[in-house]
Amino acid sequence: MDFKSQILQGIPEKLPPKKEYRLDANHAPKRKDILSLDEKKLSIRNALRYFPKDWHDELSKEFAVELRTYGRIYMHRFKPDYDLYARPIQDYPAKTIKAASIMLMIQNNLDPAVAQHPEELITYGGNGAVFQNWAQYLVTMQYLATMTEEQTLHIYSGHPMGLFPSSKEAPRVVVTNGMMIPNYSKPDDWEKYNAIGVTQYGQMTAGSYMYIGPQGIVHGTAITVMNAFRKVFKTNENPAGKLFLTAGLGGMSGAQPKAGNIAGCITICAEVNPAAAKKRHEQGWVDELLHDLDGLVSRTKKAILNKEVVSLAFIGNVVDVWERFDSENIFIHLGSDQTSLHNPWAGGYYPVGLSFEASNQLMSKNPEEFKVKIQETLRRHAAAINSHTAKGTYFFDYGNAFLLEASRAGANVMAENNIDFKYPSYVQDILGPMCFDYGFGPFRWVCTSAKPEDLRTTDAIALRVMEEIKDTAPTEIQQQMQDNITWIREAENNKLVVGSQARILYADAEGRAKIAEAFNQAIESGELSAPIVLGRDHHDVSGTDSPFRETSNIYDGSKFTADMAIHNVIGDSFRGATWVSIHNGGGVGWGEVMNGGFGMVLDGSEEASKRLKNMLFYDVNNGISRRSWARNDEALFAIKREMARTPELKVTLPNLVEDELLSNLFD
Repeated sequence: MDFKSQILQGIPEKLPPKKEYRLDANHAPKRKDILSLDEKKLSIRNALRYFPKDWHDELSKEFAVELRTYGRIYMHRFKPDYDLYARPIQDYPAKTIKAASIMLMIQNNLDPAVAQHPEELITYGGNGAVFQNWAQYLVTMQYLATMTEEQTLHIYSGHPMGLFPSSKEAPRVVVTNGMMIPNYSKPDDWEKYNAIGVTQYGQMTAGSYMYIGPQGIVHGTAITVMNAFRKVFKTNENPAGKLFLTAGLGGMSGAQPKAGNIAGCITICAEVNPAAAKKRHEQGWVDELLHDLDGLVSRTKKAILNKEVVSLAFIGNVVDVWERFDSENIFIHLGSDQTSLHNPWAGGYYPVGLSFEASNQLMSKNPEEFKVKIQETLRRHAAAINSHTAKGTYFFDYGNAFLLEASRAGANVMAENNIDFKYPSYVQDILGPMCFDYGFGPFRWVCTSAKPEDLRTTDAIALRVMEEIKDTAPTEIQQQMQDNITWIREAENNKLVVGSQARILYADAEGRAKIAEAFNQAIESGELSAPIVLGRDHHDVSGTDSPFRETSNIYDGSKFTADMAIHNVIGDSFRGATWVSIHNGGGVGWGEVMNGGFGMVLDGSEEASKRLKNMLFYDVNNGISRRSWARNDEALFAIKREMARTPELKVTLPNLVEDELLSNLFD
């Protein structure tokens, strides 16, 4: 059967032969054995409902082995034999361009060059899944191939619930991931209900089909690193020869070395998984690999002496690096961490003193001892950071729950008030006030033609639009505009593409709408050869309610609420999004965040033009209005400016209260 026929088939008519377990793949770690006997039986029963009854005897035994061996039922037998990658849009069998675009995005998320654990349908973060199993993938792709413009596919945590009659104006797909009753959102609840087969962790852009490889975060990381240096530099200093130490080279954290090179510093990124480090090196995202501390110390000193711009991957534990650099008195200008500490007990963070392999064995065989060692490591990690910050290092939490988990481990990371952390989140210090409050966030697009020349055309269009906007932009956002212009001008030279022909650009509502409209016109004229998919990271102005990351600079007491993310997805859905998604978890952990996203297909039509203007405007200004209501100065400036430009927009503004009025009220 050819590719299109296999897609249209869905679950095969005949039971395919069992597949050998690929030893050369980067597999997800074995999950903990958490189910009771009755729950294990329920897990098998749930898995078998995708298949005809006469297959149940054989598959039940096979799925029981998978559950016992891996802690999950992935249904490896049903992984398709064709290669998974973002094909040109015309290669997909579909009745609508929109459905074909979504199929392209799903396959990009599962491309082995993009995905962290492709055999287990996990895109990044150790547990960020597109689907729970391969049966869900097959059924979803079949539904997309057969759906019309008047049907909507509803996805429940990877499970394709089905096609429902709707309208042309409705989203073609609605996705939810991990939407638990609040009292069932603890980490072990994910382990349990994911193993039973009824929920999954969609991360942010994994389970919403909008991940574009490490490029998706590199722009924000570059902005963060550049502005972190600006915070600590004296006049006329530059980052050359200055040191940025961090950890993680996985799906999202793999952007850090590339971002450091763009920022112009020395980046040292520790990674315990040799396969992940080698993958980033092969892709050109990190310059050099080092395997021992002595060699790292020597190479670092040389780079500092020569004022190099270079990225070094250390294959080992970052705690060893912090401690050794302390004893060697190597000054670290910037420090952070981007390991997957939202997932500390299942492969997101590893204990110092144990090899990667030994850690994985301990994780599955003795999870309680593994947890003890993780918390010991977090205390050592924090102590080493404290020693460096006492010498002048600027450390920031990268929103990966490092400070949260360190505090839970009893590490010395709390401020004097014993409420706040002693180190800021990067959103509190940098991205919040400098970008999100003004409406700037990670807008992205994908060329469905799969042609590099189309991507170059979109870069040129976006650059032209940004330069035109900058000419009349107010002083308050001139730096943001210039950083984005520099980024898009150099994007191709930085070789950012992994997987689909995609780009990311921090833009505000005006920039996003004008760039999108220019794309739509270019499709209509033939300057672009195929439709464009618009999207964004959920890590954005409006997309995510996360008290320790995206909304950490909200100080009116509402940072623990999730109204914004929910409203964002609902509002986008009836304003023209092609698909929408809302997730529990992502970035900082299960039960710690709600995040939502969208996808929008531009096909050159007048309808697409109307949709993009309506939806992109709301998608950004919803968040600015919430931030302005929290009394954030930058957001107040941005929303007042938008209301002056858009008379139909009327946002409730706060009346500011003088501090003196409150000072003696409760004495």
